[in-house]
Amino acid sequence: MAKGKGPVRSGPDKFSGLRRRAKKEPVSRDIKTDLSPEEIRRLVQELRVHQVELEMQNEELRRTQTELEIARANYFDLYNLAPVGYIVISERGTLLEANLTAACLLGADRGALVKKPFSRYIFKEDQDIFYLHRKQLFKTREPQRFELRLVNQMGNPSWTQLDMTLGGEGESGAALVCRIALSDIRERKLAEHARTLLIAELEQALAKVKTLSGLLPICAGCKRIRDDQGYWSQVEGFIQEHSDARFTHSMCPDCMNKYYPRQKEGGEGSAGGEPPCQEGG
Repeated sequence: MAKGKGPVRSGPDKFSGLRRRAKKEPVSRDIKTDLSPEEIRRLVQELRVHQVELEMQNEELRRTQTELEIARANYFDLYNLAPVGYIVISERGTLLEANLTAACLLGADRGALVKKPFSRYIFKEDQDIFYLHRKQLFKTREPQRFELRLVNQMGNPSWTQLDMTLGGEGESGAALVCRIALSDIRERKLAEHARTLLIAELEQALAKVKTLSGLLPICAGCKRIRDDQGYWSQVEGFIQEHSDARFTHSMCPDCMNKYYPRQKEGGEGSAGGEPPCQEGG
């Protein structure tokens, strides 16, 4: 209620009040009573035209009021029900306004957020990040984008991206304010963390794997392999040096029959029995 004035009225109450005030106003004494019929008809015609003008103005006001109500409803949907949190803070960091999404993100009622320092809802280790970007915004007036962890009333931190812009400049002398869009990036951070762990595991696995590639010069007779320095090495030694493979020795059936033939029935030959070299390291 304005000082020195009555309550603001709307609708029929407002017009009835105006009518009572009009009746109390002094009537001009310059009203002529000796009007000719032609002048009376002209006055009546002017009154009718004025009445039509008032009706048209009244219709225009009703249409404007309807448009304002639609715009107000659209504002509620676009601002309060937006999937992104919106807040407005003062230059000193005090919360001035917050939409429903921001209130849910901070885990607090909208009314409880107003006039509270926004730093209360910032993870302690990330408060310097916010302070420096807010200082940079008011100094350079350039938009700021950064990431930090917000803390709700339960003390649970959540990664959030902040887009800060300056507002209020040139708006009827209003003080400068900071407008912030809050985007929940917890899922993205979890995906980035999982990707980092996977890359570390792959790099660790690749560090343990040594592969042989290219053409290997091997002797057609003794089957030894020549290394880069020109030395000839046994196949086992070369592979063990250039990979993580380890050898265990055994004998295939063909070699077993070749080097250790079984004693033929009724004939001479090897003493038979097991070969001297069995599978092992």
